[in-house]
Parts: sequence; C-alpha cells; structure tokens
Amino acid sequence: MESAELRIFQAVAREGTITKAAEKLGYVQSNVTARIRQLETELGTALFHRHNRGMILSSAGKTLLDYADKIVGLLDEATKAVSWSDKPGGPLAIGSTQTAAAVRLPKLLASFHREHPDVSLSLTTSHSQGLIDKVLRYELDGAFIGCSCNHPVLRSMHAFDEELVIVAPPAVRDLPDALKKPVLVFSIGCSYREVLESWLETTGRDRTATMEFGTLEAIIGGVGAGLGISLMPRSVSGKLEKDGTLRAFSLPPSFAHMRTEFITRKDAAMSRALEAFIGTIPSPSGIGEDESPSATRRASPRTAPSI
Repeated sequence: MESAELRIFQAVAREGTITKAAEKLGYVQSNVTARIRQLETELGTALFHRHNRGMILSSAGKTLLDYADKIVGLLDEATKAVSWSDKPGGPLAIGSTQTAAAVRLPKLLASFHREHPDVSLSLTTSHSQGLIDKVLRYELDGAFIGCSCNHPVLRSMHAFDEELVIVAPPAVRDLPDALKKPVLVFSIGCSYREVLESWLETTGRDRTATMEFGTLEAIIGGVGAGLGISLMPRSVSGKLEKDGTLRAFSLPPSFAHMRTEFITRKDAAMSRALEAFIGTIPSPSGIGEDESPSATRRASPRTAPSI
C-alpha cells in the first residue's frame, strides 16, 4: 500500500465517483479505476459499493478512510516539518463560517497576503461542524468556527466576539410581529441556527416553516424581501439596517453573544505560514496586558463547553 494509492482512495471516497476524483487529481479515469482495484486486491476486500450514480464506501472502506486521513495527514505534516523555512511560504488552507468570512476576514486576509506574498492561501467556507471535521481530516490547517470546542485533538483560541441580533423585514414592527414569520437558516451544524432555535424555544412561539439557504447573501436577500427572519451578528446587520434593507432586534443577554474560535490540530507541526497567520488574528478584548497575544495563540489549548 503506497501513499499515492491512499490519496487516490481518499479522493474517490470524498468525491463519490471515479470521474470527479480523476478531475480533482488530474489523472485519467482508467488510472484511478486501476489503482482502486489494485488496492482492493491487495487488501482482499471491497472498499466501495458500486451503483449507477457513483460509489459508496463499504464498512471496510470507512475503516480505511479513517487511517488514510491520518497517514496522509502525517505525511503532509512531515513534508512541512523538514521543509521548514524562516520565511513563511507554501500552501495554507484556512476554513471559516460564511459570516466570519464575509465580515471579519477580508481585511485580515488582505493584510496577511501583503505581508506574506509567498504563502498560497486558500479559504473554505462551511458551517462549524463541517469545519471541525475538515481540520480533523487534515484538509484544513486551521478554521474559524462559531462555537467553543473541547475536542481532545484540537487546540482552540479565542478570535472574535460577536453581538447577535434578530433580523427581520423592514416592515416588521417588533419582535412579536417578527415571530410570526418563517425562519431562514443555514443547514444543520450551523452555530447561528442552533442559537436561533434555542432562543425560539424560550419564546413559546408556535412552530412555523424553516427554510434552509446555502449562502449568507441568500438569507439577507430573503429577509429583505419579506420572506422571514434570521439571526446574524450586528456587524453584518448594522449597515443593512441603515440602508433600510432590514430591521434588527436585540436578544436577551443569554443569547446575545457568540465567540468565534480559531482551531488547529494539537499534533500537527505548525508551519511558518500558519504561525504567521495566527499572529495576524487581532487580540479579542479581555486579554490582559501581561498575556502575550502571540503566546496565547501558539500554546493555549483552551477548554470550553462541548460543541
């Protein structure tokens, strides 16, 4: 079993088809098919269930994928470790919730790129649980998540604080009026959705329609058009409220605040690029003068309530 075979196996498992995996890897389909069959022959078991729409992992395939993620991840970390340079460079894969990516990261990423042009920075957006999974699978070097994290493999640091508000169409007069509207949210796993649903349970509101959207822009557009209500940081709603696009209503203190955490793997070799990126994250309010932000970011495995 070679690392190249494991990378091909990973790609097929993630993409679900030989065609998509070949496109992602830049291989011809026949090569990918042959390597998968060779791997199955070597292991003496089927790794996939084939069907007319693609391939689904078998129980043996699921087991191998867990090991493949660890093995390939460690090989990539080893490459970074032996290629250490005083100057940040090379690839750096960062993940973020859509809200943080839209509001908090543009200036930070632009500043980082100016300071470190040799770093090939990529940004992936997803909900918090999806980002946690990607960091655990070594697909991301680090990620901004909208919840606390106490996973034993992950290191978490406080990045940003957000004030949360209910946003509603401009014609909505007050919160009781807003509660009559459908709820516009991201998919399951989104921290903002979890906070909104928890708050709604305390209001005694009759359950109405919940509509799932794929982007922050779609939710904002839906709210502005009168489709329903949602929850988002005031840093997002402020300008939209001034423009008359929507109205914002404050939440009770127990629901009104969310902290964004930046997570990395504890066991991963920290590249100069990742170290430099962490150093650019602004210090959240509340860090004492005797606590160095850079030291806090490099070495503090925070414990927090479970996800």
